[in-house]
Amino acid sequence: MKLTRSYTIEDLMEGCKAGDRKMQELLYRQTAAKMLAVCMRYAKDRMEAEDVLQMGYIKIFQKIKEYRGDGSFEGWMRRVMVNTAIESYRKNLRSLNVVEIDEAYEQPSTGFDFGTLGMQDLMKAIQKLADGYRMVFNMYVIEGYSHKEIGEALGISEGASKSQLSRARAILKEEIIKMEGFGYATYTG
Repeated sequence: MKLTRSYTIEDLMEGCKAGDRKMQELLYRQTAAKMLAVCMRYAKDRMEAEDVLQMGYIKIFQKIKEYRGDGSFEGWMRRVMVNTAIESYRKNLRSLNVVEIDEAYEQPSTGFDFGTLGMQDLMKAIQKLADGYRMVFNMYVIEGYSHKEIGEALGISEGASKSQLSRARAILKEEIIKMEGFGYATYTG
């Protein structure tokens, strides 16, 4: 009978810092599902998310010695994944749908309660967004970046970030209404 030892995150971190491949594999197995969920929010499909996940883990293993212990290790890993998704987006930037800020104000009100929506349905709707809209929506709504930070990260203006968020919300609202009809969504405005 073979007994398996359980390792703490600290054990795995130290093993990874030492370059231990077994510890890297164990860290990956223990955290990959959560990190894939982060990547899925930024990717247009699962295959792209898995690519971002793999690139993210390569960076984690290369930069793990830089982790200073400020905040949780999982939070640090999450930040690496988000940054990797942003870098991937920039490399694959094909057609960024930039809407001028004046046009965003002409959009219908997006007073919409996403709280009644199932998580899987919301993920599907977010993944259908154009790349630029999806990136801005995730960075602002989920990660808590400011429009200034988003603009700097994506190489767009603060106004473009605001307009893309507005348009993303409007598109999501339309998509949700299509998915479930008017009874599924709650209007607030």
